[in-house]
Amino acid sequence: MSSVFRQALGADFDRLHPMMQRRFGVGLDAAEACVGHGTMQSIRRGPWWTVPFLQIGRLRNILVPDVGDDVPFTIENYPYRDVLGRETVTFVRTYTVCSGRTARFDATMVLVDGRVLDYLGSHQHLAVDLDLAVDERGGLVLTSDAQRFHEGPLSFRFPMLFSGRAILREWWSDDDRSFHVDLEVHNRLFGFLFGYRGSFTCEWVPATDAPERLKPRRTEART
Repeated sequence: MSSVFRQALGADFDRLHPMMQRRFGVGLDAAEACVGHGTMQSIRRGPWWTVPFLQIGRLRNILVPDVGDDVPFTIENYPYRDVLGRETVTFVRTYTVCSGRTARFDATMVLVDGRVLDYLGSHQHLAVDLDLAVDERGGLVLTSDAQRFHEGPLSFRFPMLFSGRAILREWWSDDDRSFHVDLEVHNRLFGFLFGYRGSFTCEWVPATDAPERLKPRRTEART
């Protein structure tokens, strides 16, 4: 079984830089995890009225309301099989913000009908379709698409008017031997909401399961 991202990208996966292929090749078949450590050169947010929205997201590890420069962070990508039998990869980012306090942004990704589905938050409340593309430098471009909210009996398509579209660019630089990441989230009506830019290095460790601390507190069956 190839990785979630290799299956979703198909032949385009081979256009990724070899270091990007290894990073996004994390899966049960590869039997390894990728753990990155680095610095966010900047974490930004939109106008003052975005703060309550971001603070609500903090409660379930969906959004990071903090801002700052040169913020240390880790990203942990571990493969595991969830209770529904789906191969899953964690994308858990932990930031060390002001006064040593940490903030965390949780995501878990599965393959559904040939596309990567990104569950956001500690309870997988938001299910987001991802469109994937490979750019000219062998980097990966992830663009969020339709979003659905699932909580108890509630399940509905989240109106994009009240949400944002994220574009995440990640690439490897041979110049500094590091991965680079650039994210921006925009609302079509209100403009820029949130973003960050940083770089990190990775180590690969043997793994066919994820630590419990990285797994969501509940697993959502609805897609």
